[in-house]
Amino acid sequence: MMKFALGIPVFLITVGCVSGCQNLGVQPWERDLLAKPVMTMGAADGLDDALDDHIYFSKEASSGGRGFGGGGCGCN
Repeated sequence: MMKFALGIPVFLITVGCVSGCQNLGVQPWERDLLAKPVMTMGAADGLDDALDDHIYFSKEASSGGRGFGGGGCGCN
């Protein structure tokens, strides 16, 4: 009886662990429910874009805006 009582919880835990990975991934029709508008490019306010530009151009050592050709090396 003790062996049977110990086997049931072990069996239930094993079944729970195996079935926990059964449904991985998001279907294409479910993605609109999970996406947030803030995560799209350019959807946020201008402050986020300005901060992203500041970080990018500081790292690249380049000057100008998004449409500016050339870089910090002087090779236009």
